[in-house]
Amino acid sequence: MSAQLLGLHQPGTTLLHRLPAGAKLLGLMVTSLVVVVVRGPGSALAFLAVAAVLLVWSGARLGLTLRAMRWLLVTAAILGAWTVWQNGWPRAVEVVGDLVALILLATTLTVTTPVDEVLDAVARGLQPFRRVGVDPEAVALAFSLMLRAIPTTIMLAEESRDAALARGLERSPRARLIPFVIRVVARARDTGDALHARGIGD
Repeated sequence: MSAQLLGLHQPGTTLLHRLPAGAKLLGLMVTSLVVVVVRGPGSALAFLAVAAVLLVWSGARLGLTLRAMRWLLVTAAILGAWTVWQNGWPRAVEVVGDLVALILLATTLTVTTPVDEVLDAVARGLQPFRRVGVDPEAVALAFSLMLRAIPTTIMLAEESRDAALARGLERSPRARLIPFVIRVVARARDTGDALHARGIGD
């Protein structure tokens, strides 16, 4: 996921903006299940069209959204080419159509809902599971840390790449990978120490 996608929330007055975060999250889960279960290139194109309409309806700035999604779309194109080679065009249309539809639906949720509201909805939805030992607040915190870790990790990867380029080592995977891994591990340790200092996770 692009780091920019996590910060695309845009206030608005559409029905999608007014719906509760829990309803939108549940709708995304159900719709995603339907997209995965229903097979065929025709249904994939239909899901893709509906997802695109919802994204436009949400008021998303399409230029910013497409720039944020460019690497995801490149990945989808590579996956499509591989699937064409392995299984033919119909299967490729189905796989790529379903994947891009799911990305657009998730982006619509991000555009119309602040991340904090999504996390609150996750915590509320898990309340019934407290009696079987699930800690809703801990799960929401883990989800929050994951969301915040994605853009940070991408930023560290880009900085490691830029540092390698500055040293003329753009062709050396080691020059990119080793500093990146060290910085990611250090970041994870710092986060763990901060949580431990606050008595979280003891």
